Order: sequence, then C-alpha cells, then structure tokens
Amino acid sequence: MGSNIPAPISAATATTSDRLDTFKTEYHPHSGRAPIIESFSVYGTNKPETTQSPIIDDEPWQPFSCRADFEFAELAHRAALSKDQTNELLKFIWRVADGRTKFTFKTHNDVSAAWTRASSQLTPFERHVVPVEYKKENIEYEVYSRPLWDWALDLLDNPLLAPHFPWTGDRWWNLQTSLPHNGAPFAFILYADKMHLSSAGTVKAYPVIARCGNLPVEIRNVDGPGGGRLVGWLPIVPADSDEDGKLSYTNLKKVVWHKSFKILLETLSLISKTGFAHQCYDGILRWLFPLILILSADYEEQCVMALIRGFNSACPCPICLVPKDKLTDHSTIYPTRIIDDAQACVRLWNMDRTAGEAALKKQSLRPVDNSLWIVERSSPHDALSQDTLHAYDSGLFGDHMFEEVKDHLKTLGRTAEKTTDDQFAAFPRWRNLNHFDHVTNISFSDGNKYLDISKQILYTTQNVLTRKDDEAGYALLKCIASYLHAYMYITFDVHTESTIAAGEAEILVFQKCLDEYIEILGDEATKNWNFPKAHSMRHIFSDIRAKGAARNFSTRPNEKHHGPIKRAYKLQTNGKDIANQILRLDHTTFVSVVLRNRINHFDDERRKAILSERELETEDLDDRSFGGHIHLGAPQSAITFAQLENDNVSNRAFGQFRKKLSTFLNHALPAYNIPLPDGKTWLTLSAQDTVQEHRYLKVNYESVVDWKLTTDHLRCNPSFHGRERRDCALVRTQDKDGNNKNIFVRILFMFKQSIGSQTLDLALVQPMDAPTGPQHAVDRDLRLRRLRARPLASTEFITLHSVIRGALLVPDFASTRGDFFLVDYVDSDMFLCSQRYMF
Repeated sequence: MGSNIPAPISAATATTSDRLDTFKTEYHPHSGRAPIIESFSVYGTNKPETTQSPIIDDEPWQPFSCRADFEFAELAHRAALSKDQTNELLKFIWRVADGRTKFTFKTHNDVSAAWTRASSQLTPFERHVVPVEYKKENIEYEVYSRPLWDWALDLLDNPLLAPHFPWTGDRWWNLQTSLPHNGAPFAFILYADKMHLSSAGTVKAYPVIARCGNLPVEIRNVDGPGGGRLVGWLPIVPADSDEDGKLSYTNLKKVVWHKSFKILLETLSLISKTGFAHQCYDGILRWLFPLILILSADYEEQCVMALIRGFNSACPCPICLVPKDKLTDHSTIYPTRIIDDAQACVRLWNMDRTAGEAALKKQSLRPVDNSLWIVERSSPHDALSQDTLHAYDSGLFGDHMFEEVKDHLKTLGRTAEKTTDDQFAAFPRWRNLNHFDHVTNISFSDGNKYLDISKQILYTTQNVLTRKDDEAGYALLKCIASYLHAYMYITFDVHTESTIAAGEAEILVFQKCLDEYIEILGDEATKNWNFPKAHSMRHIFSDIRAKGAARNFSTRPNEKHHGPIKRAYKLQTNGKDIANQILRLDHTTFVSVVLRNRINHFDDERRKAILSERELETEDLDDRSFGGHIHLGAPQSAITFAQLENDNVSNRAFGQFRKKLSTFLNHALPAYNIPLPDGKTWLTLSAQDTVQEHRYLKVNYESVVDWKLTTDHLRCNPSFHGRERRDCALVRTQDKDGNNKNIFVRILFMFKQSIGSQTLDLALVQPMDAPTGPQHAVDRDLRLRRLRARPLASTEFITLHSVIRGALLVPDFASTRGDFFLVDYVDSDMFLCSQRYMF
C-alpha cells in the first residue's frame, strides 16, 4: 500500500530523497509474520535483484525416465501422432538404434530429394489454361491433369498388378465384340465432385478420381497401387450473386467443366479410335482400346456430365427420357438417351437458337458439346450409373423415409421419441455397424450413418409406430421393410439371374407400399416422393447387368479421397496455390503407397521363406487373417472351476457348471472319436481343475453370395469398452433324435479345456430355439424373423467348431418372454440365408 504520494516530479530533477512514499505489507494472521514497511528504494522499481542462487534440478525431465523420452513424447504430441503412428515410429527408431537397418537421412532436404527421385518414376500432373468467352470477355481457368493414358501404362507396367485384369458384365462383353479380333478394351472409371476444404466452406476443390475397370474390385476399390488415383483438378466458376440463376451463367459453368474435362480425356481421344499396341506382362503384344466404362457421381454431378437441366426440367433423368411427373413409376420403360440425339440438338442450336432451344428443352439438354463425345464407345448416358450412397443411403432413405419416421414420432409425442432413442441406445453392438445413443433430434450428412440407421430402424420403432397408434407410420415401416429387401439385393457383390429377378420384383413391391403410404397420408402428406433419386431404382438392375455388381460404380471408395485432401490442405499447405501443393503431396503419397506395396510383398515372401509352417501357425492371430475355421483370442488367466462357480454364484446360466460340463464331455468326446484319458469310462472334473476363458472369437465361413471366405468377429466380454457384450452365433447341432439342425445361440462364456493331451474350444451358450407360437402380424408385415430364448437355467455347452457364423440378434423391446429378432440386414450372407430359410 502506498502513502504520502507526492506531486509529479520531473525525471531530470528527482532524487531518492525526493521520494517520500513507503509501502506497508500486511500478512495474514495465520502466517505468523509481522507487517513490514519498506521505502520506495527497497520496494519499487529500483529494488535490487536478489543475489540468491536459483535451485538447479539435475533431472528437469522427470517424471520421464530420461530427456530423450520426454523430447520424443513432446514431438509426438506436437505432430499429433496417433497410437499406431507412434508405435510405428518407435519400432523404426529401435531398428536403427540396434543397427538392424540402414538409415542415411540427416535433413529435411535429404527427404525431399528422395521423394523427388521416386516421384519421377510415375506420371506427374500438368497445368493447363482453359480460355472461355463470357459476355464478350475471355476468362482463363486453370486445370491440372495427369494424362490418363500415361497413368494406364503405369498400371500395365506394374508387375504386382500384371496378373489381375478381368471383368464381367454385359456391356464389357458387347464392347469386346465391337473391337477388332485381337483388340482388348481398357476401361476407365471416373469420379468427379466438388468438396469443401475449409470448415467455413469458403475454400473448395474439384478433384477427379480415376480407377481401372480392368482390375478386380478388391484391388481398385482399396488403397494401393491399383486403387483410385487423383488424375485431375477442375476449376470452379466463382459465385456471382448478380448472375446466379441466369441461363447464360449456368451454361458458362457447364462449358468450363466440359472444356476442362476434355483436357483430361485428350490422350484417350485418338487412341480410342486407333487402338494402342502394348506388350503386356505375359509378353503378348495387345491392341488396347481405352474407353469410359463408368461415371461414378451423385445426381447433381450426373446432370453436369450428361449436360441435362436438372430435377426441375421436363426429363430430369440423365439416362432416360422419363417425364418429371413419372419418377416413381418403376413399371414403365422410357426411351434411353443416345449421343446422336444430343449432338443433333446442339448442332441445331448452333444454327438456329430458337429452334435449337426448343429441341434441347424438350429433352432437357444444355447447348454445350459434351467432353465425353471425343472418346469412342463412351456414351455418358451409358457410363452414368446409380450410386447407392447418394441415391439410397443419403437420398431415398436419409432425406425422405428417415425424415418421415421422425415426423411421425414427433406427432406421437416426446414419449415415442424417447422410447425410440432408448431402444437405439440398447441396440447390440456389432463390428462395422455404427451405434447410436439417439437419432430423433439429429441429422447427418454422412450416408454411411444413414445406412446403419436404416438397418436398425425397424427393430427400434416396430413397437412405437404401431398400426393402432399411427396407421400411416406403420405403413411407412412396411415401405422401409420392402426398401431394405430391395437394397440388400442391389448391394450383392455377386448376382445370379434369380437374385436380379428377386430384386426387380421387390422394387415393384416397394412402389406398391409407397403408393399405399401416400394414400393413407392423403392431404397430410408433406413430402414430394416424385424425385430423381427415387427413379434411380428403375435403372439399378440394368446397370448391374451391364457393369456388374453395384460396388463397381459406387462413389463410396472415391469419397474416401476427400479426407486425405482435406487433411493435406489443413496440415501441409500454406493456403496459397493450394491445387499445386495438394497435387504434389498426393503424388508423393501415391509413390509412397506403390513403394510400400512392393516392400510388403517382399517382406511377406521373405517371412514365408524364413519361418516354418509350424511357426506361421503359432503367430498371434488376433489381428491377422488365418486359414482355419475359428480362432480364439483375448485369453484370460486360468482359474479353477471352484473359483468360476463362486464368481457366478448368482447367475443361473452357470448353475452346476462343472457337472453339466462333465456330462457334455462324456457324451461329446466319443461322438468326436476322442478317447477319454487314462482309459476311463466316465470323466469327472474336480473343483480344482482349471479352465482358461477367452473373450474374442474369429470365425471364417464361406459366403453364400460370392462363395468367398468371410470373417466374423465375436465378443463375449463382461466389459467391452465399458459395456457388457455377449454376441450371438448360428451353430450346427443335433435334436433329441440325432438329426442335424441349425439354431441361434447367445454366447455366455468361451473357454479352452484340456482333457488329457487334447485341448478343446468350448462355449456355454443360451439357445434361441424356444417355440414362438403363431406368427405375429407385425412380424409378417415388417418381415421380421422372431426367435425366443430358452430360460437361463437351460444353457448348454457346444464346441466352438460347431459355430457356422456370427449373428446379430436384437431384443423385441415389446416382449416380456425373451423374444429376439434376427437382424438379417447386417450383411448379404445373412440376408440371403434368411430368405432361403436355411436355419
């Protein structure tokens, strides 16, 4: 506290004696310290610095073990390394430190120079300028492109991709027939879509992704040297509020797009007509003809690619000439668009604007030359395909049926909404299926989340949107049930004539259910169901017949590229000249992927050569593929039967565990031709015998859809990420008469049990085969498969080798009798098995 504050004194004449101010410091009574009064010279700005030496900590990095540990952890934190990245970096550091690998980099320049040398091996990007005249002014737009044919030759010259160039589908067959006898098609799949780079949406990008249609989907749709490649960066016409909505401005955007896209296709134009002789991996000289087989895009981009006028035009489909008021009519076939008609309309427009505009408007076309016309056998209307992500997941279901469900729940009141949310929260977890704690008050922009909601919504609303409480809502659920059936057929990875026929028939069922729902709503209808994405069902199975399974033309694998592009913009660019920077980074990333693929192939072959077959079998399989039927993982410490029974004394499922297990083993071992140990005629387990619990099971099974090996990952864990999880499975067993049958069970306990020299993989399960009585009306209408659990006291033991595959069962939230529903939409194998009643 200051006192006796003097009047201001000039700095030139002030002396210490002039300063009469003193400062009094009072301490809290609990401190036991007396007040002190100090003069300005002691307290103020001229107070001399203390001469006391600071305490020096000999190990300031504590509690880290050493300074290097702290500095590594600090660097990993600043770089925001993930757990996997941190582990990989640590493994690399120790390989270098132990002298097991050579390392030469010393500076960032060394790293950059190495990437430059490696990048020169693959086709780089080229910058182009596209001039466009608008309102008598020439405007220039920048386009970046990677010559498509040079990229194709990169693929053809890759020895790891060489053996993989097949294809299926009617269109491929027809294209092959149209070529010279020794000609071979080289098919491109192209994707283009605008994206936001900045969170505010002010910075945008327009990438073009290419995939090779000759490569199998397992290679081209995943990350790797044969996967999708960023091949173009299109310009975006700046927004202009004064011009927006004007026909001339709209046409300008289309002109810029197609002139830019034409640059990307230029290397294919002449070759598509003459062919290109190339000596392939097998030494055979082939005559290759490039073509655009598939254009993968959402509806808005399809309109740009096909140069049609959009959903408000007379014919809003980019593939056929369906009138805009007939988009939900799936029973009528309308004329298909062809290039000759479009070219004739554009020629007429160039000669006579009035007559040309009338002709173009009749077919909803733009007066612009289509860039795809320069590539032979590449009609945009044939190449455009129905995309499940935008047409169905985000469109038909997400924007329409799901929003309608939420409206019906809101009308019923907050209790209905809360019940639905609670039942979503209680929905059992399953691998690769998003879990939702609530859905009624949120919306998504992620089609994958809409897809997962669609697979759960019938089971979580069937006891809320009942026929009694909401007739229209119940009719909507019938629509969703039919939609899901059609969707499952659409997304099969392999089709037969019977699955395609079943899918086409289901689309007509869906149309009927939708008409009934709209009729029940009457004047209360608020949604317009006559929209282009609903019409896409009319073409989906034609696309499948022509181009193979729907995953061939899905935008899903292409939209995954948006994430790395956004991250590169945010973390590795300075916000200027972003196209050039991002494309350079993408080129480096792709070079890295190619080299990593080669290294992994080299490591795998060397590992197989070094390790014996027995050593390969004993490697940890929890996180790796395996060749057998089952693999038990997540082992726990061995415990005695006495301890196990004591820990579960209140759980009826474990009642008389040891006695029931003894009975099971005495019947099962002879059935499997396994002799009882020590020549015994009856096996008895003691309370001190031990058992080893496992909480993770991997099951390999052959899918009935594509006959390929598929793996289910099952958990039996009292606390899996903080929640109890007891997965279910389909198992093969016998009835009381000794006949084989398949039943569903809930896995309660998995363990390994040693009997003499044998180790058995076993499980305690709760069978789900109790009688359910007459079929419920809701089960019939919503196509639900009901199961009923036996009482917990009726648990049984099974050998885990009897597990056929995993199963997702959800409780019937309205039942008090232990009823469950089979979620047969969880994957295509379960769906097809359910339709064929193979259980």
